Amino acid sequence: MPHLLPLLLLLLCLPVYGQGPAARHERPLPPDTTAWLDTEGRYINAHGGGILLHKGTYYWFGEHRPERGFATTEGINCYSSRDLKNWKHRGIALSVCTTDTLSEISRGCIMERPKVLYNEETRQFVMWFHLELRGRGYEAARAGVAVADRPEGPYHFVRSTRVNPGQWPLNMPAENRTRQFPAEEVKEWWTPQWRQAVEQGLFVQRDLQDGQMSRDMTLFQDPADGRAYHIYSSEENLTLHIAELSDNYLSHTGRYIRLFPGGHNEAPAIFHDPATSTYWLIASGCTGWEPNEARLFSAPSIWGPWQQHPSPMRGPGAKRTFGGQSTFILPLPAKQGGGWIFMADVWHPRSLMYSGHLWIPIRMNPETGMPEIERQKKKK
Repeated sequence: MPHLLPLLLLLLCLPVYGQGPAARHERPLPPDTTAWLDTEGRYINAHGGGILLHKGTYYWFGEHRPERGFATTEGINCYSSRDLKNWKHRGIALSVCTTDTLSEISRGCIMERPKVLYNEETRQFVMWFHLELRGRGYEAARAGVAVADRPEGPYHFVRSTRVNPGQWPLNMPAENRTRQFPAEEVKEWWTPQWRQAVEQGLFVQRDLQDGQMSRDMTLFQDPADGRAYHIYSSEENLTLHIAELSDNYLSHTGRYIRLFPGGHNEAPAIFHDPATSTYWLIASGCTGWEPNEARLFSAPSIWGPWQQHPSPMRGPGAKRTFGGQSTFILPLPAKQGGGWIFMADVWHPRSLMYSGHLWIPIRMNPETGMPEIERQKKKK
């Protein structure tokens, strides 16, 4: 565990358990909050987010959530830091459109789970996010993409789309691609017949022409070869997909797989352990804004085969992921001791703006080789 001590020292410096607003913050925060304040003393409004490390600076992208309601009124926020402790607000990286109500990202749409990668070949910063169109609730289930020349933006919206129209999953058996699903057997959800149909590809087949649904998502750039992947909750939030991105990261190649069809997993976060050449993925169940027990999966390749394990959370609060929901796993560079930080949101649905941020180091158990995540209480 050579990397564990530096990682723990770093995490002890982070204001994960701050208990109240700075004087410049106008409204009180919820009690027992995991509140973080930026360098101006304002609450860090960056939810469902992820972090990009570029030239020694960390860039944190997240949802700018309103004080009331769910729709996006501003866009995607960006903060930067060189030490993961002091965060400077860099402004709105991707703004909603305020002049064109027909724009896919017009004010009142829902923009969630933004993640950013840097493409070495194009020298562009590429942002993907979950997009719901204005006034349509969570019906659209689209993936949006935007680009910028600088990490902090401004990002320019390119398009939104369903994923991989006309393409079958690589790991979906050929016989399921032509299988018939009689309406009388699948119109009622959660029956044994319906569950079996979902596993066999009921919703994949339904959405084949227009593309697969994409909601909670993350991005992953494989350190082995630089290939990038879009990992998202699909099929009515019942099944995770891993889809390969094109060389410029702006579209999909058509290659994708399904993970545990019907498993009802969302909020994916992924990392790669070079010591064992293992890919680890942490997700949550689907219980709305309420926390639940985390799920853990592993594979020797991004393409699988994937297997499920017990939750990696340990200690008091583990059964509910310490009140949080996974959003991203941040790998730390070797010069900082290596290792990973598990990032989660502590949702406050009555005021999503004040949802908390929970960061915990990931420890690899030397005996089992499995990741473990234990929340340490702040010493008084």
